[in-house]
Amino acid sequence: MSSQQHQRALVYKSLWHAGPWLLAVGIILVGANLRASITSVGPLIGLIKDSLHISNTLSGLLTTLPLLAFALLSPFVAQLSRRFGSPLVIFAALLLLTAGIVVRSTLGVTALFVGTAMLGLAIAVCNVLLPSLIKEEFPRNSGLMTGVYSVSMNVVAATASGLSIPLALNGGMGWRGALGIWAIIGVVGILLWVPQLLKVRRTANQAVVSARTVNVYKSSLAWKVTLFMGLQSALFYVPAAWFPEMMSGQGMDSETAGWMLSVLQFSQMPFTFIVPIWAARVKDQRLLVLIMAVLYFIGLGGFLLGATQWSVVWVICIGIAGGFAFPLVMMFFNLRTRTPQQAAELSGMAQSFGYLLAATGPTLFGYLHDATQGWTIPLLLLLCLSVLLMFIGLGAAKKRYVGGEVDDQAAI
Repeated sequence: MSSQQHQRALVYKSLWHAGPWLLAVGIILVGANLRASITSVGPLIGLIKDSLHISNTLSGLLTTLPLLAFALLSPFVAQLSRRFGSPLVIFAALLLLTAGIVVRSTLGVTALFVGTAMLGLAIAVCNVLLPSLIKEEFPRNSGLMTGVYSVSMNVVAATASGLSIPLALNGGMGWRGALGIWAIIGVVGILLWVPQLLKVRRTANQAVVSARTVNVYKSSLAWKVTLFMGLQSALFYVPAAWFPEMMSGQGMDSETAGWMLSVLQFSQMPFTFIVPIWAARVKDQRLLVLIMAVLYFIGLGGFLLGATQWSVVWVICIGIAGGFAFPLVMMFFNLRTRTPQQAAELSGMAQSFGYLLAATGPTLFGYLHDATQGWTIPLLLLLCLSVLLMFIGLGAAKKRYVGGEVDDQAAI
């Protein structure tokens, strides 16, 4: 063996022994890239509309397009993973995400929407594969790892929404610079994911064959998880896209309204860490679903009643509710399946149909606002969605498995 081959072997060996830590850091950085490129848009919608002269309905597509991309690509992600391996597919997604952010921020209206679609496709890949990767690599700590990457995702997302207006106006970057700066996080994620490409991984031909015996599309439980995914996504992406605009219309200055979106994000953070661990340790998760629903009712009801002096309270309630909803559905992918491949297939199904459902949210919310010239009917829509989310969630939270009966001996 040559000295160069020996050095390469030592590198592979060190990466193999440091694998769990490197993978954990990589997952955290991937999570950090999953929402910032979307939450940074909401506070800037007014500036983008004025600059490019687009309508409320069309500007709603800036949030809807990623959801449509999620819906289109998600069913095929598990197949890509089987063929090329999850590390390589995630790496390619990070490259596409970073390129999409740059394209969106540099040219005209067409590039704005093309770049948005690109980053949506990239996020779809990571959304589908992270839960199954965690189930495979951290089977005894799936709740902890889900919490860790959820927190990283929300920390960066909250920072992005809060800094958008200051960067655009006070920093002199304009809306293009305020959107484009988040490509830096993508570059960091790419660099820190490289070690996963050097590790010895199972090939695509070593996929778990037994996972294919379950047809998730014929499972009523899988459809409940899918609906839960779609509804909770709508209840995140609509506020992310429209609440800053809504609060500005109620008399709040644009910078404060942007920071209110950060308040929504930061209020989620402790719960995106706690809820997955809690969910992994209990027999079923129906109590968590009920707590989530009550918080949504309080927050949305407060805005609906027009009590704007308590806006920060309503935002915090909605944020905490989202801090329950998102990690719950991520845990459902693991807790309602028996193998990593089943988790990937359920995740792909849920995120495809679920995000297709969620994609109508921001555009419909904007359309209702345009049609009524007010916020009451759009807010009533969100309140109805939260009621439906509760009932669907109670069904998804019972302890059972896609394609099989309850197994009390299943490991968590």
